Amino acid sequence: MSNSNYDEISHSDDCEKYVNQFIQNFPLRRAEIGQGTVIKRALPSRHKRMIGAWCFLDHAGPVVFPQGDGLDVGPHPHIGLQTFTWMIEGTMMHTDSLGTKQLIRPRQVNLMTAGYGISHTEVAPDTETHMHAAQLWIALPDDKINMAPQFDHYPELPVVHHDDVAITVLVGEFLKTKSPVAVHTEILGVDLEAKDNSRTRLPLNPKFEYGFMALEGTAHINGHELTADNMVVLEPGLEHVDIEIHANSRVLLLGGEPFESPILLWWNFVGRTQEELCLAREQWINADARFGTIPDYEGPRLEAPVFPDKMRASK
Repeated sequence: MSNSNYDEISHSDDCEKYVNQFIQNFPLRRAEIGQGTVIKRALPSRHKRMIGAWCFLDHAGPVVFPQGDGLDVGPHPHIGLQTFTWMIEGTMMHTDSLGTKQLIRPRQVNLMTAGYGISHTEVAPDTETHMHAAQLWIALPDDKINMAPQFDHYPELPVVHHDDVAITVLVGEFLKTKSPVAVHTEILGVDLEAKDNSRTRLPLNPKFEYGFMALEGTAHINGHELTADNMVVLEPGLEHVDIEIHANSRVLLLGGEPFESPILLWWNFVGRTQEELCLAREQWINADARFGTIPDYEGPRLEAPVFPDKMRASK
């Protein structure tokens, strides 16, 4: 793994300045939902709105709760995006307006493509007592934003071992290993897990921007500390990254080329104009056929919040 030229300059002031100009390090926001479930939100942030097409990132848990007290998110709509759930611990039942019912288990991915419009619920089974997951959204490109909705479940994902780090390729291709997850832009998502203290150098695409979030434990990214309370972002231009993952730690790595268009993200919608988001809100309120129904859910639909006067585009 070692490159002699890099070793000779790695501790020089010039090299440190070069690397640091590509790095952002910012705190996460925290919120509590349900029965003591803590959500740590990395994207969107005032520091960084998107990483490639990744436009939303929540880290939920880990949390332990009594049977019957798990997460229960009623019917709610989405447009213009793909929802991506990476389950680390526990189970969750996904039900949507296409008629899908799919239980997601640890080390599996649920991918829901909203496109023109879909609604769904996320409910922990009555027997479940644990939850730990990463919930992400992927903005659809301009030519796919109104595509027909669909749902895909991925029970098995490829794992490659590199310098004592187990790397699960969630999305895209990494270390000559390709994920089966079907997305519509060139992005990357990998889970890095280390049982013992491990050091590794990983190749990067210099056209990509990258983000790192600690899902368990701690790490160092090019010398910058990564904990449960911050995110480390690398801007385009780097060809590799040096990572130290501490024992029993897990890190989520995301990447992608800067997104093609500014987007508007409001509530559960991703669009390009306020008019299309406002229309989607009104259609949800009026139970328009655009979002279908989930007849077997016992409980109310989520209510749309008040629409803001002005929104900020993300890119």
